[in-house]
Amino acid sequence: MKFAASLLAAALVAALPSTALAARGFEARDLAALDRYSAPTLSPDGRLLVFAKRVVDYGANKASTSLWIEDLRARDAAPPKRLTPDGWNVNSPAFSPDGRTVYFLSAKSGSQQLYAVPASGGTPRQVTAFDADVGSYRISPDGQRVAFSAEAFVECGADLSCTRRKLDEREKTKATGRSFDRLFIRHWDSWNDGRLNRLFVAELPRGDKPVAEAVLVSDDVVGDVPSRPFGDDSEYAWAPDGRSLVFAARKADRTEPWSTNFDLYLAAADGSGEARNLTADNPAWDTGPLFSADGRTLYYRAMKRPGFEADRFAIVAMDLGSGQRREIAPKWDRSADAMELSEDGRTLYVNAQHLGEHPLFAVDIATGMVSPIVREGSVSDFDLEAGTLAFARSTLRSGDQIFVGGIGGAPVRALTPSAGEMLPDVRFGDFEQFSFKGWNGETVHGYVVKPWNYEEGKTYPVAFLIHGGPQGSFGNGWSYRWNPQTYAGQGYAVVMIDFHGSTGYGQAFTDSISQHWGDRPLEDLQKGWAAAQQKYPFLDGSRACALGASYGGYMVNWIASQWREPWKCLVSHAGVFDTRMMGFSTEELWFTEWENGGTPWDAPKNYERFNPALHVDKWKVPMLVIHGQLDYRIPVEQGIAAFTALQRQGIESKFLYFPDENHWILKPHNSVLWHDTVNGWLRKHIGDGQ
Repeated sequence: MKFAASLLAAALVAALPSTALAARGFEARDLAALDRYSAPTLSPDGRLLVFAKRVVDYGANKASTSLWIEDLRARDAAPPKRLTPDGWNVNSPAFSPDGRTVYFLSAKSGSQQLYAVPASGGTPRQVTAFDADVGSYRISPDGQRVAFSAEAFVECGADLSCTRRKLDEREKTKATGRSFDRLFIRHWDSWNDGRLNRLFVAELPRGDKPVAEAVLVSDDVVGDVPSRPFGDDSEYAWAPDGRSLVFAARKADRTEPWSTNFDLYLAAADGSGEARNLTADNPAWDTGPLFSADGRTLYYRAMKRPGFEADRFAIVAMDLGSGQRREIAPKWDRSADAMELSEDGRTLYVNAQHLGEHPLFAVDIATGMVSPIVREGSVSDFDLEAGTLAFARSTLRSGDQIFVGGIGGAPVRALTPSAGEMLPDVRFGDFEQFSFKGWNGETVHGYVVKPWNYEEGKTYPVAFLIHGGPQGSFGNGWSYRWNPQTYAGQGYAVVMIDFHGSTGYGQAFTDSISQHWGDRPLEDLQKGWAAAQQKYPFLDGSRACALGASYGGYMVNWIASQWREPWKCLVSHAGVFDTRMMGFSTEELWFTEWENGGTPWDAPKNYERFNPALHVDKWKVPMLVIHGQLDYRIPVEQGIAAFTALQRQGIESKFLYFPDENHWILKPHNSVLWHDTVNGWLRKHIGDGQ
């Protein structure tokens, strides 16, 4: 069905009585197959909006993404139109400075390159033909050049064909062994092959022939730009005059795996000279460069404590002429995420976690006053041009929708359908936030989600979800991995607690979990469980299972010995089993070293204090263990060890193994298998919620 037709159908369905359509709960197959919307991108005049739509071919076990465009000022209120051709899989849209062209990345040619298509529609043309994939890009302010990142060997410099030759030669070699002389040897889900993300600049072609040559920006700064594994084009920016760029980088040397020292560097766009370190005096994380319109001020985000990845990101303004800096909104106890500058240069728009949500805020640069703009749900992405705001927002009831409005009193309207509109026969569970007094008598928040088939006076079995991070949050947002609606859709109630260590409640609250993995958050979980049962009588505390991933999986392994009594079953996905071995085997060493107050040999007691491996003799509760082979954050041996401990003691247990997944389960069919296995485990031990 075409996009316009689907919107019309959704509108017609929405007009029907909900009771006539709500025939079932939300299923894992629904989650895997739902269309996803992202990347709202405005033209410079704020009139045109481009966004990405991802569609899953469940039978083929793959997904493809297309771009859609809408004229926000059209009088006929026509629905969005498809901009990229059928059969193309694309990403990363961006407008040219004059708004006439939309750029994007696609692997249509066999490698990921930059393409351009008229905003009015037409046939895309290939813009680049480099001997390496284009990982990210930014068009220059004058529209004549492009800065881009590509994986390259350092010794090859700007010669991308050299990198291609080296890879070809490696493939022809019959020996497969690799030697390393420093960490990282592997990161997230990939082994280090010697290449780094490097930043280049190329002239955009004036004719039809794609450009194949580029200059390397700052050969003297050797590090990944953008950072791995999740960095993007927000980590570098063009100066307004186009003569230079500022980028964030951490030097790729032997200290990299235990360092969070990202600095901002100013470098000439033509590759000449040496880069200037603008933040050399800060040994912690600096990133997210954003220029003022006149190029005199650089805004960015900065942490203060080296080695801590979950420190507060403060907003900083730097005068590039004098080097003087000041923090904007120093009293705002939240950690800034993405930033955009208003047209008049007086306001920064920032999203940040806040009390179980991820709203969008306006920060007055002069006074530091912070005002909410989009209050509810989780704003994952946004763009601001010529006074027009476009954003992607999700809630516990829907994945990201694309909205426009909200600035200067402009009404907010949705341009894409919600999950409910795409699934008119599904009834989602209602949810409510609650609070209670947790560790140290401090206020802790949580969410309860009702089952889809909720009826007053009935009780329901409970899925008790424990979030990862541990500096994270289970709040009012949508997840494609741990989504409470998939449990509510099985007829279970869901309880989620943002224990001490969670983000969005102030930096002191986040800090409180470090070196306290097993006591303070456990106390919050226990008190939150009791408070939820007291407040919500439909929760059947005698039929409950606890589930978690990453740190949540660690906590499941910990409560298996420390808090057995309420649980009929446990689910530990990618959980830490042996905290001491985790300190030797994980890739990002700064994480374990900060959380435990040093290395395993400097602070051995800290690693053993809350180590689940030391208490397996107390395990009794049936446990499902899940792990992916490509998980280098928490290596698969941690999951195997937990399963071994269970099996050796004769405790009912199951191990679900994915040879082709990392810390997350991403492939559609694997996701469904994951959910089916978890739901089957719950049904066996706490019954059918239907």
